[in-house]
Amino acid sequence: MARVSRNEARKRRHKRVRKKVHGTRERPRLNVFRSLKHIYAQVIDDEQGVTLVAASTIDRELREKCQGMTKTEQARLVGELVAKRALAQGITRVVFDRGGYKYHGRVKALAEAAREAGLEF
Repeated sequence: MARVSRNEARKRRHKRVRKKVHGTRERPRLNVFRSLKHIYAQVIDDEQGVTLVAASTIDRELREKCQGMTKTEQARLVGELVAKRALAQGITRVVFDRGGYKYHGRVKALAEAAREAGLEF
């Protein structure tokens, strides 16, 4: 039997999550993608298939701030920034899509920072 890579397993879990989690115009989806070095967050309207807001550790605003920080601290900054940008667009409520990752560590830090910054989910 062939081994399933970690990423393939995550994609399978993400598909399972996406069956239930769907973003609308009133309540878009806050999606998280985590790579080994960076973390990315997008607020997506699935009905129109458009990204409304995005933030990541490679963002111009955060690139310098992230130098020398732990990845969890960086995730917290990304959560605050995506929430700030969403609120500026008039988005207050979202559904959280953890992207097949455990709600733990960097994903949890990003989610809690976004909540503290004013997003409801």
